[in-house]
Amino acid sequence: MFFRAATADPADLDRAVAYPADGPVPALTADRIREELDGNRFRPEWTWFAEDEDGEILARALWWGRADSERPIALDCLQVRARVADPAAVAAGLLAAGHAAFGGLPVYNISLPRGWREDPETAAAVAWRQAAAYEAGLTHEIERLRYEWTPAAATTAPTGRLVFRDGTDEEFLDAFVRLSAGSLDLHTQSELRSMDAEQLAREDVAFYLDCPGERSWWRLAHLPDGTLAGMAIPSATPYHRNVGYLGVVPEQRGRGLIDEILGEITRFHAAEGAERITATTDTVNVPMAAAFDRAGYEVTEIRLVLEEPPKA
Repeated sequence: MFFRAATADPADLDRAVAYPADGPVPALTADRIREELDGNRFRPEWTWFAEDEDGEILARALWWGRADSERPIALDCLQVRARVADPAAVAAGLLAAGHAAFGGLPVYNISLPRGWREDPETAAAVAWRQAAAYEAGLTHEIERLRYEWTPAAATTAPTGRLVFRDGTDEEFLDAFVRLSAGSLDLHTQSELRSMDAEQLAREDVAFYLDCPGERSWWRLAHLPDGTLAGMAIPSATPYHRNVGYLGVVPEQRGRGLIDEILGEITRFHAAEGAERITATTDTVNVPMAAAFDRAGYEVTEIRLVLEEPPKA
């Protein structure tokens, strides 16, 4: 077995695009792969093959990054031919080769339909991917709901319970710190095991500044008397408008204010003509999922995320 990255030769990239998507786990279409290559979000050096001694491709891995990323951010697509006897072993070798070349372990996102565990074929296809990811060092697992809003769901009108305004960088940094306390978000909980709340807040600010959304979109949420209630950060991906980040400070939770903040983000994007707004939340974050449901967002897929374990 030989593991290698694709070359810039158009014929080699054609092989990557044409590789058959065996199995029930959804794969990207050829048109989508070419679109990502054209946008510099897939690249030859992030496209890896496992080949046999005759040069036949037995497995393919496609890592994704932003157009200006120095290294890939996530593994978006992993396939092994159905006739391979031990797909987990081949996939693990492919991931290890890619990770060694990248000098890091990008997360692995597996997009799945709802109820995937009840389908034996899909569950088996996920199981060998999980085994390969674990073998390659991606041993921390999170399951997320991916939501979408479209204009068919309409928007809610402001109630006046909250006042939204712009804020300084320091005010937003302070809001991030306060919102992290008691958060149900698994990533936040994980990161707080290895860093303090201010360090995490600075990383979060840097992350959202680096997203395609604009800093001018960000809003602080206050009660009418000026008390800070939370924060709304409408954002964007390379493809759609995105909810980004939202939350309520601990002392104001349990009053339904999350609905007000999500409503503000949805209205903002809708007023800008958004035809689709995406969002994700962990399956264990039941209050956030319920807020999306109430706001007319619909679950379009389950995203299984495999990543490095949190640093101690």
